[in-house]
This record gives sequence, C-alpha cells and structure tokens, in this order.
Amino acid sequence: MTEQNLAGETTVRERGVASELFWLAPAVLSAVCLVVVYLETHPYPSFGAGLYMLIAERIAENGYALPETIPYYTDEGVPFAYPPLMFYVTAVIRELSGAGPFAISRVIPGVVTVAYLVPLYLLARDLLESRPQAAVTTLIVAVSPPVLRWHISAGGIVRAPAFLFALSGLYAGLRLYRDRDSRWAVPSLALFALTALTHPVYTVFFALSYVLLYLRFDRTAWGLKRGLIVGVGGVALAAPWWTQVMAAHGVGVFTGAAGTHGGIGGGLPTVSDFMSVDISMVEMLWQAIPLAGLFYLLRERRYFLPAWFLGVTVTLGKPRFSLLVGAFVVAVLLIEGVGGWLARGSGPAVGSRSVVTVALVVLAAVGVASGAMYVSGEVNAHSGSPSLPQFVDGTDEAAMAWVERSTAPDATFVVQGDAAEWFPQQTHRTMLVGPWGVEWKGDEPYTRQLELFRDVSSCNSAQCMTATLSTAGVSPDYVYLPKGRFTVRGMEFQRTSQLAMSMHLSPRYEIVFENDGVIVFETLDDADGGGPA
Repeated sequence: MTEQNLAGETTVRERGVASELFWLAPAVLSAVCLVVVYLETHPYPSFGAGLYMLIAERIAENGYALPETIPYYTDEGVPFAYPPLMFYVTAVIRELSGAGPFAISRVIPGVVTVAYLVPLYLLARDLLESRPQAAVTTLIVAVSPPVLRWHISAGGIVRAPAFLFALSGLYAGLRLYRDRDSRWAVPSLALFALTALTHPVYTVFFALSYVLLYLRFDRTAWGLKRGLIVGVGGVALAAPWWTQVMAAHGVGVFTGAAGTHGGIGGGLPTVSDFMSVDISMVEMLWQAIPLAGLFYLLRERRYFLPAWFLGVTVTLGKPRFSLLVGAFVVAVLLIEGVGGWLARGSGPAVGSRSVVTVALVVLAAVGVASGAMYVSGEVNAHSGSPSLPQFVDGTDEAAMAWVERSTAPDATFVVQGDAAEWFPQQTHRTMLVGPWGVEWKGDEPYTRQLELFRDVSSCNSAQCMTATLSTAGVSPDYVYLPKGRFTVRGMEFQRTSQLAMSMHLSPRYEIVFENDGVIVFETLDDADGGGPA
C-alpha cells in the first residue's frame, strides 16, 4: 500500500475482472443510487445548458461545420470558441434519438458520472497500489457534493465527459511514466486531445497532473520526450478547432476568456473565503476532511499527493479538483493511518480487512445519505439556497413555447432570473441581458453583462426595471418575469406580487401572457403608452 512501484512492474493488476468489479461495486452502486434520486427529484435539469444545446443545434443546422457566432445570447450573439467535441456528440444524439434538450441535459451527465468512476478506480488502484484504497477513493468521489454539483447537473453534458477523458488520460500517463511502457503514449495523446476538445479547465487539470506524474515517476529524457509528444500531439490534433476560432475571432478570444470565472491561478484562499457561507455544511465537510490526510502524508514524508493537491488547488481553485485529489489522500489516511493505528493498538482483533469493510460501509451509508439530500435539492447551499436548483419548470416551458409561437422572430427580450439561460435556446429569440457565452468577448463585457443581469433580476418595481434598462441603454420589446420562487445565479429569490402589480399599473408595460409561473410584458413606446413609469 505505497505510492511507489519499486519493482517497476506493478502486481496489483494481476487478479482479473471479478476482483476489480468487487472493489469498484460500492462506488458504482452508490453513484447509480444518486443518479436515480436526482432524476426522480428533477423533472427538469439543474442549472443551465441552454447555450450548450443551442450550439449543438447550430452545428447540426450548419452541416456540422463550426459556426462563427451563436445568436440570441445578447443582441450581437456570442463568439463560438468553446471546445466543440461534446456539442457534436450532442447534435448526433439529438438527431438519432429525437430527444429534446431538457431530456439530454438531464440524463446524459448522470450516465457519464457513473462511467468516469472506472478510470478513476484504475488510476487510484495503480497509483496507491491497493484495491481497498482505490475502492475508498472512488467511493468518496462518487458521493461528494463538490464533484456531483458540476457533473450530474445540466452543464455536466460537457464537464462530465471532460472529467472522464482527463482521468483516463492520467491512468495512461501513469502507465507510461511508472512502467515506462511506450504503448501508452498514443492513448495519452488521444485522451489529451479529447480533453482539449471538450473543456479548457479540465485540459489544464490534465496537463498539470501529467507534469506531476512525470516529475514523480520518471524525470528522464525518455519521459520528457514522450511527454512532449503527448502535449504537442494533443494540441495538434485539436488544431482544426482552435485555428478556425483564431482565424474568425483572433487569439484574444482565448486570452480574454481566461480572465473570467476567476481565471487560472486564483485558487489561493483568502480569509473571506474561509468565512464564506456560500457552500453548504455538507460540502464544507467533504472539503475539510482531506486536510488531516495531508498532515499524515507530510509526516510520513510522502510528498506526491500533497504536491498534487496543492497544485490543483492553487492553479484551478475549483473544489471538484481539490476533492478528487483529496479522496486519494483520505483513502491513504483511513486504510494506512487509521487502520494501521487500530491494528497496532488492538492486535489481531482488528485487521486491515475489518478496517476496509467498516470504512466502505460507513462511507457508503453517510455518502449516499448526504449525497441524496444534496442531489435532491434538500441541502441549503449558495448562501442558504437549495442545492442543484432547476432553472426552469413546466410554466417556463409553456411560456417560452408561447414566445416562440406568438412573437416576431426579431423580437428582443429581457428575462429576469436564471430561466434566462434556457430562454434563447427554447424560443429562438434574442435576449439582451445575460452573461452566458460573453466570457469569449473578454472580462469587461462579461462583467458588464453579469452585473446588469443581477441588477435586472433584483428589481422589484417597474421604476427600477425602467431605470436599470435605460441607464444601460437596453430597450427590449418584452420583459419576461418569473412569479413566486426563482433563482439568480443559483441563489433563490421569493418574488411577491409587488413587481407584477407595479408593471401592470405602469403605462410603459402591458401584459401579453401569463400563467401560474410567468408573466410576459410588452414594452410600449412613449407615443403609445405615455411617459416613463
């Protein structure tokens, strides 16, 4: 149960498929349970993937050629610069199955969330040289809210496959560097290219982790040469995408986006981060447990896992990556640290098998219970808002269908709340305010749209709505308002009738559609409706 393969050829892989399935089963069964709970409690996907689905739609309409821009998200549309692989896959799935965007973004992420546990288990098994530790590692990742949040939700249509490719690539890299088996260079190259064509943040995670594997297990000219082949080859295979994007939008489209969403290298926590209540207690617990394991490893002078943990935390600042590495740390702590201590203190009464059994049972029970609460939306997160909120519901779907059916194709809208993310895809109408996809225009346009979206979504009177839009120079034909509960950037709001009544009484706005969850107002010209509200 060490991180090293002193013999140069590991023996932990020699038992066969049945043994691997036995140790992998707790994680897979737990993950399947959580996916079922998520699907049962979410008739619509959590968070948003409307832009992703519209991209896939445009690719299919474009004869599977890369589009230059994606319409409807702001008045000028947004540049298409996303890595395109999963949009092509989604377009094919839609054409072959006939499934709608809500169904695809609700089901596919959960399927991939189960699938990526296989390469994770293999990576942990060979890196830690222990099936029990691999089982614990995989189980922790399978039930951890910081990982589930971004992979089982709608955006997991892109992120979960990127995680799958990255973990598979790191397993190939481990075999390449520790076993010095050149046959793994080609799979490593292919998987790096697939990751680069799927999601930029996961590409950085792949590259950083790959470099650390090289520094830990090889550090020779042979390893450096093969690492360069993987890196350069992967970038070259992705060239049909990035060269076309640069030709259409310039290199600035990539450098500009790198400064949004926190950028790269923004992972060092501040005092305010530690005091933040924007994450749930469940998430906080999962993120804190690995710290004890880091102290244990440092005391044992085993530095690879602490270096990996520190590297991804500082470079990426994303809890899902820190938790991934933290799961390896916790597995070592439980099986070797706690298990070894119990065995020494209790003699033969407590052996390694007992420790593993108890650890798996406790982790599975606690993990599935807390994970089920999280994926069902019963955990308070986002400053007290429910976890994994649905951005839309049946009333939104009906309202958006009315918009597509009853308004002019060139009509413009301002949409309050997170339903805005799905609105352009569902209606094929232009939404003037919203940050989605604007990161490719650079940090300043993205920040402007994000702040304006928050300002509009916080308005609770016609006067506020009119003044906010007027100050920003935004003149929509219609304003789309949610009724009752809705979310803004994942944080829940409870809307009273005050805004709707204020808009109804204003001479500037006229109700043109209403159902139980949505009101749509048409904006009247001064000549038609009098002066300002």
